[in-house]
Amino acid sequence: MSLLFIQYPPCSTCKKAKAWLDQNNLEYENRSIKEQNPTKEELKAWHKKSGLPLKRFFNTSGVLYKEKGLKDKLPTMSEEEQLELLATDGMLVKRPLLIGDDFVLVGFKEEQWKEAAI
Repeated sequence: MSLLFIQYPPCSTCKKAKAWLDQNNLEYENRSIKEQNPTKEELKAWHKKSGLPLKRFFNTSGVLYKEKGLKDKLPTMSEEEQLELLATDGMLVKRPLLIGDDFVLVGFKEEQWKEAAI
């Protein structure tokens, strides 16, 4: 199984998730969300594979999310507009993300990750 781990290195939750991957001897491709923001196409595919509402892909506690007033804007935006917005800046995307062959996990919940990746 190939795993793609997308993180923001200074993020404490991302550090915990990375440590968990390493402790469980899982091989993964490591990608910094700040340096290599997910593309609209990637986000669209991950959203579909995840089965989650698109809103879950937004970093709702982030500074940029709050500065842009997205809490009020998202409900009126189309899915296409939301995907385009997410693709503009990695800091808008909730992290960490773990993408496997048949799953996408958003945020770090150890039980979910264990179930999906081990």
